[in-house]
Amino acid sequence: MNTYSRLPFAFNPKESFFEQLGDWIGDVFYDILPEAGLELRDEQIFMAFQTEKAFIDKKIMFAEAGVGTGKTLVYLLYAISYARYMRKPAIIACADESLIEQLVKEGGDIDKLSKILNINIDARLAKSKDQYLCLQKLDTERSKEDYEDVFDDIHVDLPAFVHGNQTMQSFYPYGDRKEYSHLSDPTWTKIGWDSFQDCFVCDQRHRCGQTLSRDHYRKSTDLLICSHDFYMEHVWTYDSRIREGQLPLLPEPSTVIFDEGHLLEIAAQKALTYQLRHDVIEDLLTRLLENDVREEFAVLVDELISHSMHFSFELKQHAKTVKGSNRKELELTSNLTHSAKEFVQLISRLEDEIVFESEMYTIDQYQLKIVEEHLDMIHHALKIFVEQDNLITWVEEDDSGIKLVIMPRLVKEVLKEKVFSKKLPFVFTSATLSTNESFTYLAESLGIEDYLSFSVASPFDYAEKMRVVAATTTDDVEKLEVTKNLLEQTEGKALLLFTSEEELQTFKKGVQDDASFAKWNILFEGDQEISQLISVFQHDVNSVLAAVSLWEGLDIPGESLSNVIIWSLPFPPNDPVFAAKRKASTDPYSEIDLPHMILRLRQGMGRLIRTHEDQGVVTILDARVCKDDRLRTLVEGVLPEGVELVKQ
Repeated sequence: MNTYSRLPFAFNPKESFFEQLGDWIGDVFYDILPEAGLELRDEQIFMAFQTEKAFIDKKIMFAEAGVGTGKTLVYLLYAISYARYMRKPAIIACADESLIEQLVKEGGDIDKLSKILNINIDARLAKSKDQYLCLQKLDTERSKEDYEDVFDDIHVDLPAFVHGNQTMQSFYPYGDRKEYSHLSDPTWTKIGWDSFQDCFVCDQRHRCGQTLSRDHYRKSTDLLICSHDFYMEHVWTYDSRIREGQLPLLPEPSTVIFDEGHLLEIAAQKALTYQLRHDVIEDLLTRLLENDVREEFAVLVDELISHSMHFSFELKQHAKTVKGSNRKELELTSNLTHSAKEFVQLISRLEDEIVFESEMYTIDQYQLKIVEEHLDMIHHALKIFVEQDNLITWVEEDDSGIKLVIMPRLVKEVLKEKVFSKKLPFVFTSATLSTNESFTYLAESLGIEDYLSFSVASPFDYAEKMRVVAATTTDDVEKLEVTKNLLEQTEGKALLLFTSEEELQTFKKGVQDDASFAKWNILFEGDQEISQLISVFQHDVNSVLAAVSLWEGLDIPGESLSNVIIWSLPFPPNDPVFAAKRKASTDPYSEIDLPHMILRLRQGMGRLIRTHEDQGVVTILDARVCKDDRLRTLVEGVLPEGVELVKQ
């Protein structure tokens, strides 16, 4: 079948593709969708013909569309058609894994579009590495004396080819986090892939579910759906993977669409982040000593391992706990900096010695290459740490020990070079891309200089359908009591949004200690895989969902979500990332804290009304809204037209 016959409309190659595409898009919105029972939306049609410009000119487009515009259907129509025309898949990068699941779920937008247009849409998921089972970690957990029985069940249910050597076996993807939706996040963390796993030396990598999933999703002909994090990891690892003779994580796309695109900068910072931990460094260097090496080389390796342990001790001594964050602030003293410099010098010496040692051919060359790649990364990260330029750094501590995290403060230069220099249609969509009706802030933070943009308002009658209340609660006890009354009024059907894991756990304990909450099925983020919780919440109409990560993207139309309770105003956390941003600002409260809070608040309130039939109430349990005139004015300024803030 040739490309033209695969297009969802009759195509004449002698005429303009975009003129024919535009005609078909018009038919879809004016005839096909209404015939299928979907309403005709002027806002959606306006968005469609604005978005077309990005594809015609291969430009960057900021497409700000209010809730209910139907922006997903718009970009899907263009993405699928353009992918088939260009013979390259379109990449749709979503803010996180839960948004991906909503896009591809049964009854979701892709499924609906496929049925309405009567076409098969080849949409495949490219999930982040941490969404897959790690066979090495599973084996490690099962080797412990006291481990969870569920790990035996997981091992038994693995595909036969994982541990079998039979010929003519059929391999297929497996090990997705969603397959283990019953596991809590802490349990999954024990067996799920993490950044300290060395896949290069894993003897099971060719039977790994993560590896097999890549073989599967790379063959997509229409849509390849991933998270922002995974897309940015693809960008940053592209050159190194090519150097190592590996395929990039993602194939070359026809277009890239960033859903909830205002969150891309955070993903870019995260992808460029370095993480160092002593036990991983020690394991890496110990491999060298397993070979027949010179004595002076072995002494240098031992010295480096010893200094790595000392540096970890120094980090622990200089780490300060930050309330409300799992990140610890690092006090950068002269002692700590001196220790880091010594570390850098020792690695430089070892890298020089490795060159000489490699000429002796006493170390396996493949293994040596792996060690060199890792050492180069560690060396680079520590040099950045020593220089302290354009840097955010902190430490985290868990059962595995202390971890140094090094993140760039600004990523716009790298994004400009590695991403937006490509001549492709890049489309950013969200209900919140602009600040004070300008896209300048977002564009500058991403290194984007030339772009198209438009804004289209929501078609919903918020004045008729939505109430927003500010409660004068002052502490957690009062908030708990008010929440109980709110749940009584709507018989559950509520989404509770928290700004931190600490807040969520405080609420969870309060619920467990108060038997009167038992009448509602309250679902807590972290107790199961997130898309499973969302599914239960949607189908169990009177249930309640308590979450930290669902301020954006959650789409639950109908009665199941009639009540949004915001535990506190979503100001940024007091952690090292935002501390660094505040230090670089002349007016941190106005330039960092308030814009972040207002953006998140707009997103959180946007969870309530998803269709013309929806109605309900948003309650903000933060007394500052009632007591601080500036805050109240800002909150009132982002309310939908016709909606007033009611004080209770």
